Amino acid sequence: MKKAILSAALLAALPMMAQQKASITVHPEQGKEIISKHIYGQFAEHLGSCIYGGLWVGEDSPIPNTNGYRNDVLNALRSLQIPNLRWPGGCFADEYHWMDGIGPKENRPRMVNNNWGGTVEDNSFGTHEFLNLCELLGCEPYVSMNVGSGTVQETAQWVEYMTAKDGPMAKLRKQNGREEPWKVKFIGVGNESWGCGGNMRPEYYADLYRRYQTYCREYSGNSLFKVASGATDYDYNWTEVLMENVGELMHGLSLHYYTCVGWDGDTKGSATKFNESQYYWALGKCLEIEPVMQKHIAIMDKYDEDKSIALLLDEWGTWWDEEPGTIKGHLYQQNTMRDAFVAALTLNVFHKYTDRLKMANIAQIANVLQSMILTKDDKMVLTPTYHVFDMYKVHQEATHLPIDLVCDTVSVNSDYFGEKEGQRQVPMMSATVSRNSEGVIHISLANVSLKETSEVELNLNDLKVKNITGTILTSKNINDCNTFENPDLVKPQPFKGAKLNKGIVKVKLPAMSIVSLEVK
Repeated sequence: MKKAILSAALLAALPMMAQQKASITVHPEQGKEIISKHIYGQFAEHLGSCIYGGLWVGEDSPIPNTNGYRNDVLNALRSLQIPNLRWPGGCFADEYHWMDGIGPKENRPRMVNNNWGGTVEDNSFGTHEFLNLCELLGCEPYVSMNVGSGTVQETAQWVEYMTAKDGPMAKLRKQNGREEPWKVKFIGVGNESWGCGGNMRPEYYADLYRRYQTYCREYSGNSLFKVASGATDYDYNWTEVLMENVGELMHGLSLHYYTCVGWDGDTKGSATKFNESQYYWALGKCLEIEPVMQKHIAIMDKYDEDKSIALLLDEWGTWWDEEPGTIKGHLYQQNTMRDAFVAALTLNVFHKYTDRLKMANIAQIANVLQSMILTKDDKMVLTPTYHVFDMYKVHQEATHLPIDLVCDTVSVNSDYFGEKEGQRQVPMMSATVSRNSEGVIHISLANVSLKETSEVELNLNDLKVKNITGTILTSKNINDCNTFENPDLVKPQPFKGAKLNKGIVKVKLPAMSIVSLEVK
């Protein structure tokens, strides 16, 4: 495993510090960009028990369900106000042949999920089941096409099947029980084409994209937003080649970025058993997403000054070792307060780049990687990450208000930090501020320190404040997580630590806490 250590001098000093201080100045006059709700998108891949057992149990299941969808999961996801849902992958997308997942379920062929554990699936969850789920959740579907092992014809017919009112594919859809076409806006033309989606060179994929997107037609007034398969984290050449060779033929370009402790062999670090230095290292790796985005955006700006092509971070989140005793290849991991901080810090970064970043999809929605929900038989658990998304949903479609933040830092040493080695400074405080269409200000704060309370002074720059309410997410230990035996160990509580004094808001943040304030 890659090593990460805190500065010895700073480690010795931490217990002696009475408390930290931080200051935040909000600049409401600089607020211009809208935080797209689609930054809060979700991802559901045919991987482990994300689909089968997580979202879908079938109509005949003893688990309470609506047309085969788990009622407990449906209700929890509706509460999150999910804006979009990406499906069927991920790596799975480039081995998925959509016609195997339509028609009477008893006639659908079984398939081997070669990417994820060799699991045999019965294709009972297919196009109808996914698009009907999106309607139940009130979210936009984001469908990934099979470029790796599929054909142009297969892609063209799938788009027609989903969105055309008349024609041969529409006739087939109607025979399968759906009279009216669905509205499908987001179309992903392949996934990770540099890797599991075909191990392609960017030049080759750029030509394939140009071909495949041509046959993604618009039917019956349905408007498509076509997304090219973009780079993995530090591969800036991939972005360069696609921007130069594809350009305006794509509406969006994807980017994938994961947070883990190390990539040596199969070791990425335990989801629950980690020490202080590994905790801070993970937050540093999480924050590395900002300079990575900056470099990809700079390349996009060179070819697209008007920012007409969106950046989509359609896979992000933590990736730890699978939980002991679970099925290899199913990527089932627990979800602690550390994951909650990764979610909060990442979303705070995303809000700063909404002039280019128009969508993001955390991986994944249930039972896989940094999930919102864990299920086991008829039981369901909401994770700390779920609670962060619930607390942060107030920022959707609000105006981002730039801030100046001054806070303490911790030094982290590592032999791996993105492109550079050596020391990193991890800020002890992260924040974001937005104003909704009704003029209400929402402030999200994260004190990442494991030991120290933070006194935060918030200067709202003459914004009139009459009332402040708040919610806090914290726990006794950074390793705490919700389990089926103790599902409410980590959950939001009312927060009363914010006080207004002569136009200045003073907030006392406990160690290891995430706070959302509503200012009216």
